[in-house]
Amino acid sequence: MTIEIKAPAFPESIADGEVAAWHKSEGDAVSRDELIVEIETDKVVLEVVAPVDGIITKIHAVVGQTIEGQQLLATVSETKATALSSPPAQATAVATTSDLSETASAELLGPAARLLVEEHKLDISAIAGTGKNGRITKEDILKFIKARDMDLAPKTVASAAPVTIEKDSTSVSPSGERVERRVPMTRMRARIAERLLNATHETAMLSTFNEVNMAPVMALRKKYKDQFEKTHNGTRLGFMGFFVKAACEALKRFPAVNASVDGNDIVYHGYQDIGVAVSTEGGLVVPVMRDADFMSLADIEAAIRDMGLRAKDNKLTIEDMTGGTFTVTNGGVFGSLLSTPILNPPQTGILGMHKIQERPMAVDGQVVILPMMYLALTYDHRLIDGKTAVQFLVAIKDLIEDPARILLQL
Repeated sequence: MTIEIKAPAFPESIADGEVAAWHKSEGDAVSRDELIVEIETDKVVLEVVAPVDGIITKIHAVVGQTIEGQQLLATVSETKATALSSPPAQATAVATTSDLSETASAELLGPAARLLVEEHKLDISAIAGTGKNGRITKEDILKFIKARDMDLAPKTVASAAPVTIEKDSTSVSPSGERVERRVPMTRMRARIAERLLNATHETAMLSTFNEVNMAPVMALRKKYKDQFEKTHNGTRLGFMGFFVKAACEALKRFPAVNASVDGNDIVYHGYQDIGVAVSTEGGLVVPVMRDADFMSLADIEAAIRDMGLRAKDNKLTIEDMTGGTFTVTNGGVFGSLLSTPILNPPQTGILGMHKIQERPMAVDGQVVILPMMYLALTYDHRLIDGKTAVQFLVAIKDLIEDPARILLQL
């Protein structure tokens, strides 16, 4: 019996996708629920698994091909489980078209590994794969690059020839090469670039700043972090949970910051769906916590950790990143002292957290060293006036500096 494997149905917000990597080739045996192919969309990388035990009889979409929802990807000849007891076919692609033959070796690569190969222009036939069925992992490539740089591995195919400089009839080899690499943007990176550019063109972005004394939250965290982790099954008490809870409370007081612009209409949201910016190898993604105002600190911290892990493993779904009424981003984890975050349309506000740094502050006429953090609020001035934006940021500052007010909703 022949089974068709099709691309998943894409939501209206995603027009199409691109075949990122095949993990199986024609003639390979597959098991039910085994990963076969990865599809990269504007927002996420989708994994398509085998629906039955069988043999891949034909691949209909090659790596790099643009596909639409429900488009045919491959056909599988269904077999009994016992038929799969024989050794699996070697993980080498079977060329059915000229395009497929050119990308056969690339099918051994995942998205992260493929980006490294394209960036460094590597000859992957010289790289030994340690993954399943000979798949080349990211670690294999990093190890190869390190060995190559130490002259322990072959040079890349696209390596430039040594430059010889004629000076006084003497050949001189420069100590280093001026190397340039040109690689195409991934679909996700291109979409991120497009959205950022549209945000600057289609919104009246303005940023306001303040600073917050983190000592009260840090003291609270130090006092209860061990008990918190033990009580909540290993969930750690971080800083993000406090800011998400403070943002939810401030959004209730200033509905315009929780609104969105739709043409000539203003949509006021009666709920707080908070997006948290997460950095991945493919770019910045913003998974959303639904009804964050009803979540406890433990729920928020657990959700943020889960989203971070799933983003790292390309496990986020399109639904995870759809919607959102406000966004929080933390550049402080990378050491950023101050920045102006860009809006995530159609949202009208985004809160930027930054590095905690001790600074001398004047307190009651005395100079005191305090752990301070700069906060930035970028807002859409078409909807939010400066007064509202400043008051919103001050509300967050007040809640963080006296965290008991978060629980008491004061």
